[in-house]
Amino acid sequence: MGTIGAKRIGMILVTVGFLAAAWVGVQDAEAIAWGRFVIASGLGVLGVVLARQGARAEAEHADTVATNIETIERSLANLADQVARLNREQETTWVYDVHGRIDELLLDDIRAFVEARETIAVRWGLQAYADVMSHFAAGERYVNRVWSASADGYVDEVAEYLQRAEEQFAATLAEYRRVSSGG
Repeated sequence: MGTIGAKRIGMILVTVGFLAAAWVGVQDAEAIAWGRFVIASGLGVLGVVLARQGARAEAEHADTVATNIETIERSLANLADQVARLNREQETTWVYDVHGRIDELLLDDIRAFVEARETIAVRWGLQAYADVMSHFAAGERYVNRVWSASADGYVDEVAEYLQRAEEQFAATLAEYRRVSSGG
C-alpha cells in the first residue's frame, strides 16, 4: 500500500469508525452497546494511526523533501520581505486597508510554509523544527493581531505588532538558514 493509499484508507477509517461509534452511542437511550462502540471507536483510532503514518511517509519521500525545502526557504523569505514592506508602508496605508494587504501579500506563503513545515523535522530533527516554529508561530500570531487591529481601526496596535511580526519573521528565516546550513 502506497503512502497516499495508507493516508486515504486511514481517513476513511477515521470517518467510518467515529460515525459508527456515534451511531451506536445514540441507538439506545438506556444503554450503550459497549462492544460495538469500542469496535467502531477502534476503527477510528486505527484510521488516525494509518493516516499519520501515511502523512509521515509522504513527508519523508525524497522528492517531497526536496520540493518542501525549496518551498520553506521561498515562503520564509517572502514572508520576511512582505511583512517588512507592510511595516514600511503603514504610514501611507489607511489602517482599514492593512488587513486586506495581509490577505493579499501573506496568506499564500503562510499556507505554503505550513503545508511543508514537517520536512524540517524529517530532515533536521525535532529540535530544529521547534526552533524555527517558535519564531514562526509568534510572527503568525502578531500578523493575526495586526489583521484584527486593522479591521477595528487601531493604528497604534497595527504599528506595534507589524514591527513585532517583522522581527519574528526575520528571526524565523535566520533560524531556518542556520538549521539548514548545519549550524
